[in-house]
Amino acid sequence: MLKTLNYSFCTVDVYSNFVIVCMNEGIHLTPDKNKILVDVANDYFKNKAFVYITHRKYSYSVDPSIYLKTSKIKNLAGFAVVAEVLLSKGNAEIEKLFLNKPFEIFTSIEYAKNRATKILGNEKV
Repeated sequence: MLKTLNYSFCTVDVYSNFVIVCMNEGIHLTPDKNKILVDVANDYFKNKAFVYITHRKYSYSVDPSIYLKTSKIKNLAGFAVVAEVLLSKGNAEIEKLFLNKPFEIFTSIEYAKNRATKILGNEKV
């Protein structure tokens, strides 16, 4: 891991080719909060392909309009949700409809990291 970033609504672990984001319990992910995450991606992965992994440890809600902005991140090679709870998996299946990028759901962080590495092995930006 390169760095851990702490925000009022989440924690972001930055690695060389992906981020792992863990939202805080009960937050609502709005376009303003998403802009902070987009800025992190631009700061750490400028012109470099990366995968966004969200670890759904806690319950929170997402404004689906953020996926329109997120889909425009040119170097975003994939989006992964790690969810152990059935409700979180169901929500991720719905969110998948709004994102125009490869989107996968996993039950462990290790599976998501391995998949990110495979995706990036085939990705050109």
